[in-house]
Amino acid sequence: MANSLNKWLGIISLAAAGGFLYLNRRRLIARLLKLPPPQYEVAKQPGIRITMPDGLKLAADLYRPVGLDSAPTILTRTPYGRTNVNQIFATLFAERGFNVVAQDARGRFDSEGEFEPYVNEASDGEATLAWIAEQPWSNGRTGMWGQSYVGYVQWAAASTGTPHLHALLPAVTQSNLGGPNEQGFMWLDRTLRWLLLLEAMTDSSLSPWERLALTFYAPEQNKRLEPGWNHLPLATADEAVLGHPQSFYQTWAAQDGPDSPYWRSVDLRPEVPNISVPIHLVAGWYDIFLQGQLEDYRALHAAGHNPYLTIGPWTHMAQQGMLAAVQEGLNWFNAKLKGDDEAIRPYPVHLYLQGADKWLGYESWPPPTEETLFYLQTMGYLSTSKPAAGSPSDHYRYDPADPTPNLGGALLSTEAGQVDNRPLEARPDVLTYTTEPLTAPLTVIGLVRLQLYVRSSLEHTDFYGRLCDVQEDGRSLNVCDGLFRVEPGRGEPQPDGSLCIEVDMWATAYQFQPGHRLRLQVSSGAHPRISRNLGTGEPVMHATTMLAAEQTIYHDPEHPSALLLPVT
Repeated sequence: MANSLNKWLGIISLAAAGGFLYLNRRRLIARLLKLPPPQYEVAKQPGIRITMPDGLKLAADLYRPVGLDSAPTILTRTPYGRTNVNQIFATLFAERGFNVVAQDARGRFDSEGEFEPYVNEASDGEATLAWIAEQPWSNGRTGMWGQSYVGYVQWAAASTGTPHLHALLPAVTQSNLGGPNEQGFMWLDRTLRWLLLLEAMTDSSLSPWERLALTFYAPEQNKRLEPGWNHLPLATADEAVLGHPQSFYQTWAAQDGPDSPYWRSVDLRPEVPNISVPIHLVAGWYDIFLQGQLEDYRALHAAGHNPYLTIGPWTHMAQQGMLAAVQEGLNWFNAKLKGDDEAIRPYPVHLYLQGADKWLGYESWPPPTEETLFYLQTMGYLSTSKPAAGSPSDHYRYDPADPTPNLGGALLSTEAGQVDNRPLEARPDVLTYTTEPLTAPLTVIGLVRLQLYVRSSLEHTDFYGRLCDVQEDGRSLNVCDGLFRVEPGRGEPQPDGSLCIEVDMWATAYQFQPGHRLRLQVSSGAHPRISRNLGTGEPVMHATTMLAAEQTIYHDPEHPSALLLPVT
């Protein structure tokens, strides 16, 4: 009874806070972001129907600054409902001299058709931009703005080469949004949580409180998700969560890995170098799409473009990231749609340095650094000294029936970000390697890598690394992490039968303070964030048999396992 009461008190508190913010939304957000004062009253024209090339009509609302006959336009296309939080941001932009078109994606809310994630966004975006260009209130300059899926649709529209698109601000997103990881594993929690969120938003059988809980309240979401996390095969995990099959999830489950024609058709990475529209990428150090977003930046930069990049300390669901996207978006569109070049900062790359609580500006990403190796040692030590001869190996057992759990990090929930990892580090299937307390600040900016010399009793297994900042009070806070999936042909075989692998532990900008210690975790899973490796080599979506793996980590002169840090 007490737990139930606490749950609903938490939800009610969330609703009350949300209600207060809604009633005072524009004034509070504008003050928080130090936006220039509103210049215009806003006229809203709801329920516009825009016809797509196949005859289906998509619903949209138009926000116009009163008194301007024509103005640049910002388009946002969303599967999450054009009339919720979108109207807050649409009004903020319109008050400052932009038309805003907020549109429901095909098959969502008031738009006709069937929602098939990713599939129709290029053609629907192109058609909507062409429609905007024909309207008398458009001055011919249009940008697109939004986060997550609302960022992916920007890449989709830009990939068509439409002449009606002049600026993009995709936040916490990437050009290859869907599908399994290239190594073959599934982002399990992210995928199932998204299914639940999409359904909760449109399920008329839910009360407003239930809808709010299943949309924003992680503990309530987790109760619905847990059966799916632990369900095998993953091909029917949608039924375990929703109680019925989800058509597009079933389409995904039928694909033969990330290289299937279906997934290739919605993977927009090959188009990124060809997109010359000015782009400002807004990312978060604990966002689920950080890795892909940095790949998009590198592709644009390598192609000779000048993308802007902002990376803050936020997670995917954090309000700070959304507010940053508004602030950066207003500056970006003032520059690129209105011609006010002084509206944007001089340095294209703006990074928040965690641990030092300050922002840094650079010409490009990553900034110049010196690679420093921290070697794994005996007795769980980590140091810049090479390991001693005769250093014994370390061992643990990974059992997918009792998988190593995930704590914090890059999640599609409010439980993401930095958390104390000590409960995780106490498990027998997690090895830790820790430095002595630092005597001076250590600043790490860039891509973090982990080179491991390993052996497993199975041909199919995973190795997972996580870097943590151990505080003076003992708390071990996660910084960045990554996983390497071992299978025949992957990794570098060694003469003694061991395997050398390199774990991409994503990127960070972090200053470790004096008195703190660096800690490396080595394990073989992060459940349910990443789908379990069952050890059999069966297709991920259809595997049901589980095998436990005996894992060995080597650290000696012949096997110099090391954490590779980009130090400034």
